[in-house]
Amino acid sequence: MQTRLYIGGEFVDGLAGGTIEVINPADGTVLASVAEARAEDIDRAVLAARRAFPGWSATPAADRGRLLLALADAIEANAAELARLESLDTGHPIRDSSRLDVPRTAAAYRYFGGIADKHEGSVIPVERGFLNYVLREPVGVAGSIVPWNFPLMFTSWKLGPALAAGNTTVLKPAELTPMSSLRLAELIADTGFPPGVVNIVPGYGHTAGARLAEHPGVAKLSFTGSTQTGRRIVAASAGNLKKLQLELGGKGANIVFADADVAAAVRGSAFGIFHNQGQACIAGSRLLLHERIADEFLDAFLAVASGIRLGHPLDPATQMGPLTSATHRDRVLGYMKVAADEGGTVLAGGAPPADPALAAGFYLQPTVVRAAPGDRVCQEEVFGPFVTVSTFRDEDEVIAIANGTEYGLGGGLWTADLSRAHRVAAALRAGMVWVNSYKRVSPASPFGGVGLSGYGREMGFAAMDEYTQPKSVWINVDGGVPDWYAS
Repeated sequence: MQTRLYIGGEFVDGLAGGTIEVINPADGTVLASVAEARAEDIDRAVLAARRAFPGWSATPAADRGRLLLALADAIEANAAELARLESLDTGHPIRDSSRLDVPRTAAAYRYFGGIADKHEGSVIPVERGFLNYVLREPVGVAGSIVPWNFPLMFTSWKLGPALAAGNTTVLKPAELTPMSSLRLAELIADTGFPPGVVNIVPGYGHTAGARLAEHPGVAKLSFTGSTQTGRRIVAASAGNLKKLQLELGGKGANIVFADADVAAAVRGSAFGIFHNQGQACIAGSRLLLHERIADEFLDAFLAVASGIRLGHPLDPATQMGPLTSATHRDRVLGYMKVAADEGGTVLAGGAPPADPALAAGFYLQPTVVRAAPGDRVCQEEVFGPFVTVSTFRDEDEVIAIANGTEYGLGGGLWTADLSRAHRVAAALRAGMVWVNSYKRVSPASPFGGVGLSGYGREMGFAAMDEYTQPKSVWINVDGGVPDWYAS
């Protein structure tokens, strides 16, 4: 395993000599001890990126794209190793990291490699005698702070568009899960990216992350994480008014109407909340069931939840692994008391599994809680295998419930009525809506939210806009200059 910082094309130790112990969430053992980046390491990473920017931004877009395509090839060639590393580090079941995380990572780099020379400017129709065109130019050094829930995949969502657009980058992985990002750094070096174009510096949020957010040499910062940290980043960014892109928390409403295909809705809803142990900002953590089918749905859903196989992440039979840290597992467990205090009823789960073979890991049973829409467990992001269930009578009521939180990232609905599907999708206050599915993503489709879920978009042409700035150029075609002082 690579354990050192990647700065200026070289693997180096942190200047202060500190290290971070990376814990295996399946058994609590130490996976590795990696170099800890502190403020002074962020400074030298930003300096390396600033020095590399003129050459990289001047590199033809097609050539930048070819390097990203080569990186996608390298990821696919090392897919088994990357999937295993991601599962060990995060607790993702190997069936998910190999079928979803790694392929989605390669697909994102491949998409942005292909889009690099297709992100166009525009020509504006203006008055006769002038030509006005708009260039899209890279912003400079783009900082990225990646969370611990999908570390490998999120690097591609940030590095892909940043590099395609001609920016250089400094990326800080989460201190809990840096291993796949450091392996990615090796692949980046092997692929032939010029030194300083990509710098990867694991460190703690209050030191390395804070310095990246406030650094005057960073022109843009993309952050994925909690809403509380997002607020701190907004304040820290004010020094140089850097461009921000924030993908924050969520409290997804997953609505099942009476005419839905119940069997399909049960399967899709289980994936929507229990995939990756519920550690996803877009998780469908609020099940809103029409009262007419609520009992039928719940019987089937509880059977699925109770049948989910918990186990070691590297076991191909495992459907749900451990939560990524003991601290987070305990935080999620704390919501059991919150639910009980507010009169909620735990219908399934609510505790670590009884299997002694899992006792050393950070496991939690799939948990289903019946609660009222206004309860804390229906308003606050739990970020675990924890879903609340409430019922509704009609469309107007459920739209009000769905829109009744301060978050607005993703939401879904299940119905056979096409008119209702369009109507409710339009009414939901969310950046993404899934109809008769949940948690679908594509490198070509904008990803982001509204309200306390943040602003800006990952993926697609929208992401290329996030990593560029428009420059309006006026050309006097006729050559005449009016004499404003003539009589």
